[in-house]
Amino acid sequence: MKKFFKEFGQFIKRGNVLDMAVGIIIGSAFTAIVTALTGKVLQPLINWVLSMLGGKDALASAVTVLSPAYDAEGVLDLSASIYIDWGAFITAIINFILIALVLFFIIRTINRISEANKKIKTDAEKGKLTKEDKKELKANGVDYKDKTAVSAYYADKKVKEEAAAEAAKKEAEEKAKAERLANPTTEDLLKDIKALLEKQAK
Repeated sequence: MKKFFKEFGQFIKRGNVLDMAVGIIIGSAFTAIVTALTGKVLQPLINWVLSMLGGKDALASAVTVLSPAYDAEGVLDLSASIYIDWGAFITAIINFILIALVLFFIIRTINRISEANKKIKTDAEKGKLTKEDKKELKANGVDYKDKTAVSAYYADKKVKEEAAAEAAKKEAEEKAKAERLANPTTEDLLKDIKALLEKQAK
């Protein structure tokens, strides 16, 4: 029994179980908010517009009776009839669209806030010097607290790195050219022969 409670305690303390529990609770509260917004705010507005266009209870009267049943007074009794309730179907579609729209705007807003926070964090990290940066600046006689000197150092470093990259590129091109001249391909030999023949023809 002791072992059982120990395993149960380990199970409860697992991070994913707690995250799942928090997610379910927040999801339930979030569902209540979305349902209230669609059912109590947006749906009445849509019903009001529909009633202005098609009369009062426009959706409620949108039915197709397949097998009618009448009461003693000859009035159609929908509870005893077989019918297609187009109004309920259209209402369900409207509810779905409204909920999807509300969720879209909420998630879009949350994503934009998250992206803005990430950008702020990234920008802050870019301007923050690491221990290695401070050691490098100190080794080159630059005070890392002097922002102007630090900016000038990194600008000069960037220029030097670009110049070194350009020099390395040129060196690689020259090396490749020298290797090609030392070991000419068939195409190179044919070009040389063609040039020589054209020169002799002149």
